[in-house]
Amino acid sequence: MGRLSGQRVVVTGGAGFLGRAVCAEIQKHQPAEIVVPRKAEYDLTEQAAVRKLLDERRPDLIVHLAATVGGIGANRENPGLYFYQNAIMGILLMEEARRHGVSKMVNIGTICSYPKFTPVPFKEDDLWNGYPEETNAPYGIAKKSQLVQAQAYRQQYGFNVVTLLLVNLYGPGDNFDPQSSHVIPAIVKKVIDARDEGRRYIDVWGTGAASREFLFVRDAAEGIVLATERYDDPEPVNLGNGREITIRALTELICELCRFDGQLRWDPTKPDGQPRRCLDVSRAKERFGWVAKTDFRDGLREAIAWYEQGRTSERT
Repeated sequence: MGRLSGQRVVVTGGAGFLGRAVCAEIQKHQPAEIVVPRKAEYDLTEQAAVRKLLDERRPDLIVHLAATVGGIGANRENPGLYFYQNAIMGILLMEEARRHGVSKMVNIGTICSYPKFTPVPFKEDDLWNGYPEETNAPYGIAKKSQLVQAQAYRQQYGFNVVTLLLVNLYGPGDNFDPQSSHVIPAIVKKVIDARDEGRRYIDVWGTGAASREFLFVRDAAEGIVLATERYDDPEPVNLGNGREITIRALTELICELCRFDGQLRWDPTKPDGQPRRCLDVSRAKERFGWVAKTDFRDGLREAIAWYEQGRTSERT
C-alpha cells in the first residue's frame, strides 16, 4: 500500500476547482479520512484557527492548495490582499504543521513566481534569476516565499515539505466569474455570451501575442497525488504539459469549439502579462513518474461542455 493508505489527509482548498479533483484522486488510495477545512470554521489566515484545525483533525499529511487567486485584472486590483493572504496562509500552516508532527506537507506554488523574462522552457533552476511579471508579482513572490520556508524547515527541523509549481489549470468545474476567472474560462464565457446574444464580436485584452501553457485539472490532481506518494526532495518541481499556445491562437480555438465566427477586437491598451510561459516538465517525470495525458482540444471541449450544461440548467 502507498503512503496515503490509512492516513488522515488535510486538503486545504479541497472544495475548490483543483481541490475537488485532488480529493477524488486521493480517495483512490484508500486514506482513513480526507479533511477539507472550510473558511467559516478554519480561517487559515488566523493562527488560532490553523492551530484549531491541526488540534482537532490531527492530520498525518497536508496538501496545501488554498490560495487567493485571479486573472490579470484581479491581480492588478488586489496586490496587497493577494500578497498577504497567500503568504500568511503558507507561513502559518507550515509552522503549525511541523509543530504538530505532520509527517509531510505538499505545498502548491505557481509559475507566476518565475522571472518575467525566464528563458523558455522554464526550468526550476531559473526561479531566482529575476523579478516576476509586475501584474502578478505580489502573488508570485508570496508563493515563492513558501519555497524558502519549506527548504529552511527541512534544513533546521527535518520537516518534509515538497513544492510543486503549477501552470494555469482548466477543465470542468472551473471558475467562470468574470471578476476573478483566469484566461480560458474568461474567454469561453465571453464567446458563448456573444454567440447566444447574437453579437458579432468580442473584446479581448492585450495583443494576443503572449503565450501560455495550460494543464487539465485531472492531470494536475494526478501529479500532486503522485508527488505526495513518491517525492521527498527539497527542489521545486514544475507541473505542466510542456506546450505553449498564444492567446490569439487560444481565443481562435475557443471560438471554433464554441461555434462562434464573429470578430475578435484586441485591446492593446490592456496588459498581455508575462510574454511567454512554457515549462520544462522533465523533473516531474524523472523524480516521480508523472506526465500529463489530456489532449488540449479534448480538455477544452470537456470544459466548454460543462459550462454550457450549467447555463442550460440555470435556465430550466
